[in-house]
Amino acid sequence: MAYVAEFDPLCYPGTTVLINLLDSRDQTELDEVELALFLTRADEPLPAGELDYPHYRSLHRHLFQDVYAWAGQPRTIRIGKGGSWFCYPEHIATEMARVFGELGNPDLLADLDSVGFSGHAAHIVAEINAVHPFREGNGRTQLTFLAMLAEHAGLTFNADILERDRVIQAMIDSFSGSEAPLQALIEDIIA
Repeated sequence: MAYVAEFDPLCYPGTTVLINLLDSRDQTELDEVELALFLTRADEPLPAGELDYPHYRSLHRHLFQDVYAWAGQPRTIRIGKGGSWFCYPEHIATEMARVFGELGNPDLLADLDSVGFSGHAAHIVAEINAVHPFREGNGRTQLTFLAMLAEHAGLTFNADILERDRVIQAMIDSFSGSEAPLQALIEDIIA
């Protein structure tokens, strides 16, 4: 499903294709190359940090640095998907500070059992998704961050069981107020 956006200075004029470092103006080609470059960067050591908003931004920068000059920078336009609008850009910094405040001390994640971790992580990921701080790459950054949270808590993260449709539906459900499917997905991933 494509994003809906107000006028986007990050797109090539007259298109919805994001200006990219590859100068690809074909969306299908850009999607394929973007995914390949993301997977390459995701296999590298991820940036170290405090599992806070600056760290989250550096994670996005790392994952998408080969594709977008603005990687790691919060978006500046309003975007939506499926008839719903994400956090307005003027509130992103405040909302991300709130979300990471709710995350709390990441060192305490290790004190949670798998159900407690899954519930807490589902809430944090759902809130980050509702903010949608970046113009592109939000979902992949969220899942990578979730893997980092699980690892920090001493849990395994089995990405092999991720099914695209289930992830998307869990994120849609969480945006609509039901975090239970996302929590169940996380429980399965860390089992």
